[in-house]
Amino acid sequence: MNIAPQGFRYIALFLVLAAVALLIESLRWLAWPFAALGAFVAFFFRDPTRVPPADPKLLVSPADGRVVDAGPSPTDPSRQQIGIFLSILNVHINRSPLSAAVSAIRYTPGRFFPAYRKEAATQNERNELELLDGDFRVTVRQIAGVVARRIVCTVAENDRLERGQRFGLIQFGSRTEVVFPRDVAILVRVGDRVKGGETAIARRP
Repeated sequence: MNIAPQGFRYIALFLVLAAVALLIESLRWLAWPFAALGAFVAFFFRDPTRVPPADPKLLVSPADGRVVDAGPSPTDPSRQQIGIFLSILNVHINRSPLSAAVSAIRYTPGRFFPAYRKEAATQNERNELELLDGDFRVTVRQIAGVVARRIVCTVAENDRLERGQRFGLIQFGSRTEVVFPRDVAILVRVGDRVKGGETAIARRP
């Protein structure tokens, strides 16, 4: 199982705590809980290989999780969006929905409402990537949640991303949104389960 590099320090911390607990007789009962936490963190930071569908006009999901929003954008009537809620059990790697250049990255500090609530999209801490393929523009938002307090973005402006390529992650529960023009056909509905880099969520003209 591949593990995202950001998880190694947490895994190491819990394994060290487990080892220390084993050395102290009065604390040995803590060894198994610490080891279990280390195993869970490894599970959380898992990074599976994903293969996008062959059709290049299909936009793929930027994250694993459950679709909680699919339709007109509440902040821009000329565009539409898909929102995906990631529970603590989902893979938290973020992936590019299309092959495009990163034209801008915008970080906005904010609050930490539960990521499934609508106000999380506009009031929580978030990071936005503007992706351009010619004149076709897609925005991907990484949104922190009530538990997630760290957004990781591993690309920079002017980088080139391929469809399904990793560009970051959000630690411990979050929301990811993708915003695109109104002439894009949405292929998922609220309640659908999606996989980042693999599930087709929309078709561009």
